[in-house]
Amino acid sequence: MKYAAAWSAIACEVLETPYPYGAAHASRGPEDVDVTPEKLHPAFHGSYDWHSSAHMQWSLVQLLKLAPDARSTELLNQRLTAEAIATEAAYLRERPSYERPYGWAWAAMLVAAGHERWPLLPLGDTIADLVLDWLPRQAYPVRHGAHLNTAFALSLLLEAYDDLGRGEVVDAIRRRAVDWFGGDTAYDTRFEPSGTDFLSPALSEAELMRRVLPAAKFTEWLQAFLPGLGKDNHQHLLEVPVTDDSGDGQLAHLSGLALSRAWQLRTIAPSLPDVAEALQAGADRQIDAVLPTVTDGDFMSTHWLVSFALLAHQA
Repeated sequence: MKYAAAWSAIACEVLETPYPYGAAHASRGPEDVDVTPEKLHPAFHGSYDWHSSAHMQWSLVQLLKLAPDARSTELLNQRLTAEAIATEAAYLRERPSYERPYGWAWAAMLVAAGHERWPLLPLGDTIADLVLDWLPRQAYPVRHGAHLNTAFALSLLLEAYDDLGRGEVVDAIRRRAVDWFGGDTAYDTRFEPSGTDFLSPALSEAELMRRVLPAAKFTEWLQAFLPGLGKDNHQHLLEVPVTDDSGDGQLAHLSGLALSRAWQLRTIAPSLPDVAEALQAGADRQIDAVLPTVTDGDFMSTHWLVSFALLAHQA
């Protein structure tokens, strides 16, 4: 991939940037107020927050498969030690809603991608236990376009635990996805996006159902869920959203929206062959518009966009 070197370099740069860092740590008392990033999270510090650190390290693992890189390897070797991973797993066990479900999903993807090289399986086992406890208790899915979106997280968790051979987790996710989304029809996308979305609720749901339904049944479901997609309806999902690289972290989400839309349009396009070319063109427009920001943008963009660019390019 022609972007591998530049994307690895920016991923290392942001992971080596200690501040700003948003710990999202809920202190339990006066003795629990030290939020020094590398002390609190020895594996997942840098890159602004826990989940971004996790998925930018996933990005480095993916990029190492494309092009060996000494800097990336050294950084991952320093972060992904048995001791650091044990600390991260213990933190999640003690705070079972922390980073649920978005951070869990990306950390599980890192485990799946890198467990043969780094001692990551204890973290994967912890997240699996948390997922199996959480899914039966979550009465309704979260359908908005940011971190709590249920469909996006389940897509990544499904992929990760399928790769890890954890059939009980995969089956639980499949059942819950069908329960929550299997009967959805005529989804109204007129109100997408919201002002700080980095996910399309509609396309995130479609991407999840692509993974859990047989191909023919998914095509039928998709045509009922987003009727006219690629023809005369939902056209704004194919166009570049208004983006902002001013350093405002919430507005920077819209660049990620372009990339996540591109990823999901590419993955569902083969299920709608009569409009596949239109969906692919919409994906290409959105990637092309945001690509410079992935490496040359403000830190509030660069600390996370590589991962979404990889999803879009690997689709």
